[in-house]
Amino acid sequence: MSATIPDRGRLLTEQRNTASRQIDVMPIEQALRIMADEDAKAVAAVRTASADLAPVIESVVAGMRRGGRLVYVGAGTSGRLGVLDASECPPTFFTEPRQVVGVIAGGDAALRTSSEAMEDDPEAAAADLKRLGIGQADTVVGIAAGGTTPYVLGAFTGAKQCGAVTAMLCCVERAKPVAVDHLVILRVGPEVITGSTRMKAGTATKLALNMISTVTMVRLGKTWGNLMVDLRATNSKLRDRAIRILCDQCQMSRRNAELILDQANGRVKLALVMARLDLDAVAAQRQIDEHEGRLYPLLGAPLE
Repeated sequence: MSATIPDRGRLLTEQRNTASRQIDVMPIEQALRIMADEDAKAVAAVRTASADLAPVIESVVAGMRRGGRLVYVGAGTSGRLGVLDASECPPTFFTEPRQVVGVIAGGDAALRTSSEAMEDDPEAAAADLKRLGIGQADTVVGIAAGGTTPYVLGAFTGAKQCGAVTAMLCCVERAKPVAVDHLVILRVGPEVITGSTRMKAGTATKLALNMISTVTMVRLGKTWGNLMVDLRATNSKLRDRAIRILCDQCQMSRRNAELILDQANGRVKLALVMARLDLDAVAAQRQIDEHEGRLYPLLGAPLE
């Protein structure tokens, strides 16, 4: 039986980190310093990979402008990170819940309970994507730290059969699979705890996913400058942020900002256009739609 299990010892994510070989007998502070030094490599790895991330984002933006989706696919930690990034897009950027989707091997139950055995089924991901109705406007980003996860590799095959754009995010050197359009390698090196890719690999992956979703939304007009304006103020924190944006950008009191925010049903972007152009909600929304959601053509640059 063991002969059928592939040897992954060659993968950088499975090799031993020389700096942490004696971590079990180190003083705690020394162990923490080593971890911090190694974590810094995750940031450097993502910076180095930015040139490879750019065309992935361009594909996502182009697809979304045609009504497509960004779909993350992964197993274990990789899958959980994809679901996390997807779940944060609606409150941050007022996206539709199905516009950015996270698919994890084993389904939602795998978010809390380990189901890593599910990652060995290459057919399962294709079936999961088929249920989503993947099409030509969609971009499927498969996340596999070690670059060998059968579930993720199966997702690429299924996605290409549906005409979707595919991208692979991994942390090892490997050739680009036939069914992958864009390969992004985050070269983080061996983990502090050998093979524990929830560490540096997970950190680098989270950073990369932040970049993919955030820059996509920026390109789609979900921000004004670096202001988070395409959100709905649905709790105290978001409402305070919205009021402060309106006060700063429209030179109004907090009371007036609250009033116009209520008239805009909590939509910050709508409230800004209403206040700056002295329009009612219907006319302001018409202007926003005519400019594809972008505020710069309507209002110019934000006030400093």
